[in-house]
Amino acid sequence: MVSLEERVARLEARVEIEQLKYRYLRACDRKDPQGFRDCFVRAGADIDYGELGAFAEVEDLVRLFTEIALARREQGHLVLDMHHAVHPQIDFVSATEATGRWTLRFRQLNLAEETERVLCGEYEDRYVVEDGEWRLAKHHFRTLWSLTRPLPEGFRVEEGEFDDVVRG
Repeated sequence: MVSLEERVARLEARVEIEQLKYRYLRACDRKDPQGFRDCFVRAGADIDYGELGAFAEVEDLVRLFTEIALARREQGHLVLDMHHAVHPQIDFVSATEATGRWTLRFRQLNLAEETERVLCGEYEDRYVVEDGEWRLAKHHFRTLWSLTRPLPEGFRVEEGEFDDVVRG
């Protein structure tokens, strides 16, 4: 039988893993390369983003993220994203390792191509404790379906400030 102390520790770990995922999603939407990087293990991650590529080192992914997320023109960023992860399923392998599955609701405005993309997909993650904090060690994404359509004639996008990113 699992003790009350172990059950409480597992509940706390689940909350910490959920907070990790939310920090990751927020970093994506806020165009925060350092916050994005901080969600992953220091080295040796197993990352597969499907059409965007597979990566054995987080730094390669951070470079791609930075190129896409921070690309700008005079009017603002070229790509605006909205990530919402729902339906978490978190299973513990041990006190310092867990796996997770999440469904992603994603919306993107690509202002260079003048398109909107709506997508549904699945994350498959592995989390480990590193330096006392949960981090992503495996992060795979697969698209279940997507819709890309042109933005309507005369569309207008009002972009907020991304420089005031709240860290912590």
